[in-house]
Amino acid sequence: MAQDVCPARPEPTLSFTQGLILGQVSVVLLIAAFIKYFIFGEPPSADVRASLRATDRRSRTLSHKKSLLSLGSPSARNANHQHPHHPTLNKKSSILRPSPPNLTIDSILNKTYYKVDSHQPESLDWFNVLVAQTIAQFRSDAQHDDAILSSLTKALNGASRPDFLDEIRVTDLSLGEDFPIFSNCRIIPVDEDGLSLGHGRAFDANMGAREGARLQARMDVDLSDMITLAIETKLLLNYPKKLSAVLPVALAVSVVRFSGTLSISFVPSNPSQSTPTKMTFTFLDDYRLDFSIRSLLGSRSRLQDIPKIAQLIESLLHRWFDERCVEPRFQEIALPSMWPRKKNTRGGDDAIAEAERSMSKAKGAEIARDLREEARRDGGPEADGRADVAQGSLRHRRRSRAGETFNMPGAMPGTSMDMAT
Repeated sequence: MAQDVCPARPEPTLSFTQGLILGQVSVVLLIAAFIKYFIFGEPPSADVRASLRATDRRSRTLSHKKSLLSLGSPSARNANHQHPHHPTLNKKSSILRPSPPNLTIDSILNKTYYKVDSHQPESLDWFNVLVAQTIAQFRSDAQHDDAILSSLTKALNGASRPDFLDEIRVTDLSLGEDFPIFSNCRIIPVDEDGLSLGHGRAFDANMGAREGARLQARMDVDLSDMITLAIETKLLLNYPKKLSAVLPVALAVSVVRFSGTLSISFVPSNPSQSTPTKMTFTFLDDYRLDFSIRSLLGSRSRLQDIPKIAQLIESLLHRWFDERCVEPRFQEIALPSMWPRKKNTRGGDDAIAEAERSMSKAKGAEIARDLREEARRDGGPEADGRADVAQGSLRHRRRSRAGETFNMPGAMPGTSMDMAT
C-alpha cells in the first residue's frame, strides 16, 4: 500500500499573484529603462560625434585608395594590356592643317606659369563676391516665387515616402543671411582616379605625361549661417487595422555650420565616344557639418526635443551627403558647348527688334490714341473741324436694287448719277 501512494509534489515558492506582479514590474522597468536611456539619454557631444564620423570617412577613403593603387600596380596593368584594342580607322580631313598633339598638364602648367610646388594659395575674394551676388539673387527670387517651396513639397512627398508617414507639409523655410567663404585655392595634378600624383614628392614632367592625368582645384569652404527647414507630418499605425493610431510630428532642421575642402576638375570630351566636357566636384572626407534639430511629438501632451530623434535625423543627413558628394563619390555635370552660336546671341539691334515684336496690340493702340490726342491739342478747334469733315467725307456709296444708282459724295440732295452696266 505504501508503494501505491504518489509522492508529494513540491509547492511553488511564488503564487500566481506574486508572479503576475513580478512580471508587470519587470515590464515597467524595461519600459522605463528604454525611455530613459534610448529616448531621453544624452547623446555624445558634437565634437565627439564629428570625430567618430571623420574617422569612419577617413578609413573608407583609405581603403578605396588602397584598392585603386592595387589596380594600378604593374601586374594589373600588364594584365590589362594582354588584350590590346583593335586600331580604329579615323578619316581625317586633307584640308585642315594637322593640329598639334594634346597638351599634357605639365605643358599647361608651363604655359600658364603656374608652379605646383611653389605657387602660393589664392584668397578667391573676387569669387566670393560673385557667389554672394548669385545667392542673394536666388534668395530674392525665392521670396517672390513659390517654385522652391513647391519643389521641396513635391520631393518630400515623392514615391519614396513610406506608408507610415502622412503627407508632409513645409511650415517654415529660411535660406539664411550669410554667404559661404572660399579661400586657400590651389591647383593639384591628379590621375584619372582623383589621386594626387605627387604623394609628397616634387612634381615632374613624367607625372604630367601620364594618361588620364588632369588638374584639380582644391579650395576651403566655410559657412556659418542658419538655414532652416521646418515640416509637419503624422506617424500612422496601420496595424492591426488601418489608421489604428496617429501621432503628430513636427521637425525643424537647421544647418548651423559647414566647413570642408571642395575639389573641382574638368574631364575633357571624347569625340570617339561622343561624350561632352564634364565638370566634377566632390568634398574631401575632412569636412564638418553641424545641425540644430528641434522636434515635437504628440497633440495634447507633447514631447519636445528628444535627443535620440535628433541623433537619428543627423546620422541620416550625414549619410545622405556622404553617398552623393564626398570622396570617393563625386557629382558629374555635363557642360554645354562654348562655341559661339547665333541663337545664343543677345544685345544690339536684335534686342530692339525683339522688344518691338513683343509689344502687344493693346499697347500699340494706346500709343496711337495718345498721339491723336496730342495732335488734337496742338491743332485746337480747327483740327477738330478738319477731323469731323474728314470723318463725314468717308461715306459709303449706296447701290439701289432697281439700277446702278450711286450717290456721289458732296452731291446736291435729290440728284443722282445713273451708270449703265
